[in-house]
Amino acid sequence: MDYNFRKAVSEDLDAIWEILQQAILRRKKDGSQQWQDGYPNPVVVQKDIDNGAGYVLITGDVIVGYCAILVNDEPAYAGIEGKWLTEGDFVVFHRVAIAEQQLGKGLAKVLFGFIEDYARTHGIMSIKADTNFDNPAMLNLFQKQGYVYCGEVYFRGSARKAFEKVLTA
Repeated sequence: MDYNFRKAVSEDLDAIWEILQQAILRRKKDGSQQWQDGYPNPVVVQKDIDNGAGYVLITGDVIVGYCAILVNDEPAYAGIEGKWLTEGDFVVFHRVAIAEQQLGKGLAKVLFGFIEDYARTHGIMSIKADTNFDNPAMLNLFQKQGYVYCGEVYFRGSARKAFEKVLTA
């Protein structure tokens, strides 16, 4: 299949929220505490869209994945307990989710590739991200995609594992 990656628009909100709700339920079924506290929610996603940070993975005209991408904009990362690999500009992504009916097709890997393309297009060679300790799918994906564990960061009072990937040209 052919996949594309574009900025989300307000008309995408319902489809994005459906995908995120599926991911929230998957985390719960897996016994994870991630996303079990009312975050993310439609207000957060609309803010992503309004700020130009929301992105969708699509095939044809069907949204199959979502993430938020920011540049140098994650205050929690300044307080890392550990050490980042680089000190310069970075891309950070949050709220990664793939549609339930699309699981098992490697779409998270496809999404990561588009995030790397985004970073390179903006002349940035560092990608930083984090996840819960109890999210084995994302932890495994970070490892497979060449991310390096750098320490812990804190969101809403909870520790999260922080990772960085330094891109090559």
